[in-house]
Amino acid sequence: MRLFRGGRRPARVVVALLAVGALLMACSDGHTQSQADGKGGGIGGVQLTPGEKPRPMDVELATSDPRAGGGVVAAGDQDAVYNYGPTVMRDGGRLRMWWCSQYGSAPPPGDDILYAQSPSLDGPFTGPSGGGPAAVFSGAPGGFDGMHTCDPSVIKVGSTYYMYYTGAAGDHALGNSIGLATSPDGLAWTRAAGGQPIIGPAHDVHRANNVYGAGQPSAVYLDGWFYVLFTDTTAKAAGWNGAGQFLLRAKDAAFSQGVETLGEQGFVPKPSTVSPRTRSLVDGFSTDLMWVGALDAFVIAHETDNGTTLTFWTRDFSAQPYRPAIIPGAWKEGPGLVRRPDGHAPLSSGDVCDRVPFDVVRATIVGGAGAPTDLKHFGLDVRGSRACDGDARTRIAFEGVAMPSPQRTIDLVADGKLVRVDRRSVAAALAGEVLDQRLEPVGKFPQAARLSAGARMVHAPGRGVGVVLDGKLFAVPDAGAAALNDSTVEEISDQAWDGFPAGFPLAG
Repeated sequence: MRLFRGGRRPARVVVALLAVGALLMACSDGHTQSQADGKGGGIGGVQLTPGEKPRPMDVELATSDPRAGGGVVAAGDQDAVYNYGPTVMRDGGRLRMWWCSQYGSAPPPGDDILYAQSPSLDGPFTGPSGGGPAAVFSGAPGGFDGMHTCDPSVIKVGSTYYMYYTGAAGDHALGNSIGLATSPDGLAWTRAAGGQPIIGPAHDVHRANNVYGAGQPSAVYLDGWFYVLFTDTTAKAAGWNGAGQFLLRAKDAAFSQGVETLGEQGFVPKPSTVSPRTRSLVDGFSTDLMWVGALDAFVIAHETDNGTTLTFWTRDFSAQPYRPAIIPGAWKEGPGLVRRPDGHAPLSSGDVCDRVPFDVVRATIVGGAGAPTDLKHFGLDVRGSRACDGDARTRIAFEGVAMPSPQRTIDLVADGKLVRVDRRSVAAALAGEVLDQRLEPVGKFPQAARLSAGARMVHAPGRGVGVVLDGKLFAVPDAGAAALNDSTVEEISDQAWDGFPAGFPLAG
């Protein structure tokens, strides 16, 4: 959404202010913070094995294979005059994209979230049944998002799709907040949290002529945590023009409990999502967040003068392990990184030990009513990841990846080990990425367990869902894998859950 509201549409980034913010930006805040998670002596919290060297920082990455699609890959039908703010997912052999537009036929008047899919990043992206994109989410009259729903960020954890989005009740300085909706298929959405916002503006500082609030979320699931990066123009650490990106995390997708906010000393527990925001990761608007296992780093994609800048952070956001890279080309509004369902970077289709593909879709011109539109694809490869150098790096690089095993089953990499899964559909529900060929570097991982069809699954009200393998309890994201595995989910108490020897989570 634009950062200043006026007329009948909510906020989209004001290009002039964004350009100023880009000129002021130093690609990061330049701070080196203390270890946020209290995990020292290793790489991203993973302990180094004897003989492995500490990780170098501020590494220069080589880039190659720049690419740019020849034309517009997606646009709305009917009277849609703008298309921007995409989130792009590689999911089950297809590319799925949700973005912000406006259909007059989708009440109420205001921004709608459209959906389309394609076998190729260069499109065309079409609706779920072919033809034009479908409006899959619109405002809820009377709610905080009564008129406008925009800026979607979609991830999939287990069998559930989660969409974090910006909502506004109307135009003219009403202020934005962030909502959450869930779906079994990415098409039919249900508002979570009783239809209330899950993240609102902090109101740390009042800035004249800037009443946007909180919005433009980007979500990632990692190590059992839901991370959300977002704009808040009312935050203490936002720039003079409201630019700034703030980070929260929680193990609850709706951020109703166990919330931690990123500050100067790392992640700090807070009683709610509305708390002082004192540390911004990027001086910009409309960004996208992704975890890159091959680099053992988070990346924030944000627009600068020459294209989309990729700024890298360690897992705890205490330091910058790599120098920024730039995906060049035209742009007018924020990038959508091409990600796995969990918000992680896909593996390279070539050299998984050296290359990482970075692809984005972004609006490239100003169209009707001065709004950004013309979604196009740009990308490049980053080289020199050294993803297979040492046991610790290899475990991180291939975490959450599934691939064929030597025994006509599927091996899921979890916690640096292999879990042999009988059914590909079950592995797909647990993995962030399923490959058709086995990767040689995983051959040295030990096998920890086998998930056979019909394996015992349990649910405890305060713990979640798990599968019992060889007497140990391994947590899974939700019960979706149970139906695929022909397993009956048994209800047990939290005390009974805690009585099992603990395995490791089988996702994220």
